[in-house]
Amino acid sequence: MCRHVAWVGAPRSLAQVVLDGPCGLARQSWAPQRQAHGTVNADGWGAGWWSPARPEPARWRSTRPLWQDASFASAAPHVSSTCVLAAVRSATEGMPADETAVAPFAAGRWLLSHNGRVDRSVLPVEAWPRAESVCDSAVLAAHLLQGLEGAPDAPRLVGERVAAVGAADPTARLNVLAGDGERLVATAWGDVLSVLETADGVALASEPWDDDPRWRDVPDRTLVVATAAGARLVPLADRGTTPTRAAASPLPQEVS
Repeated sequence: MCRHVAWVGAPRSLAQVVLDGPCGLARQSWAPQRQAHGTVNADGWGAGWWSPARPEPARWRSTRPLWQDASFASAAPHVSSTCVLAAVRSATEGMPADETAVAPFAAGRWLLSHNGRVDRSVLPVEAWPRAESVCDSAVLAAHLLQGLEGAPDAPRLVGERVAAVGAADPTARLNVLAGDGERLVATAWGDVLSVLETADGVALASEPWDDDPRWRDVPDRTLVVATAAGARLVPLADRGTTPTRAAASPLPQEVS
C-alpha cells in the first residue's frame, strides 16, 4: 500500500504539498492515520511537477524513505508549481525495490500514482513493454495512461479502464491519482481518498494533511476530476456487479 497527494491551483511549493502539514505526506511515510494495508511507507518516494520550461513534468524519485531525504527537504521550499503530484511507497511483497518502481510514473505530459494492488495477469499484455517497471503499479500506469495525450475524454477513459480492471480482479484496490499539469484525475476504489476545495485550488490525498473541516471523503467507486476551479465527482459503475440505474450509463462525455 502507498499514500499519495496532489495539488492543482495557485502556485505552491513542493514543501507545502509534500512535506508540510501535521498529517502531510512526509508524516504519512512513517505514521499514516488511515492506512488499512501495511504500517509504514518506507520503500521510496517520488514527486512530479509542471513548469513553463517544457511540456513534460519534472520528476524526483528515490528508493530512500522520504523522512531521510535531507536534500529534497532543503530544495522543496524553493520550487513552486501550479500542479504537483507526489507519493510514498510501501512495496508489494516480491516487487522490485529500484527507483523505476516508484511513483509517479510518466507518459508524455501525464503522471500517475497508484495506491493499492492489482493482479498483473489481468492487465493487457501490450502494457508491459511501455511500463517503467514490472511492478503491478507501473504496469497499471502504462495501461491507464495509454492514449491520454491530447484526448479530450481522458478522465472518462481512466474511469472506464479502472472499472474494467476492477471487474477482472475483484480483489484489486485501485485508488489512482493522475495529472497533466492542468487537471487531476483520481479514482476511489477499495481505499480511502479525500478532497479539499479551497479558494485557490484543489487538493486530493489518501489522507487529509490537516484538520481543515473542508476536507471530505470521496465515496468508493468514484471518479474525481479537479481543476483550479473545483472538483467534480462521478460514480463509477462496477462492471463486476449489476450496476444501479444511476450508475449504468457511461461516464458523461463532458467530464474533462
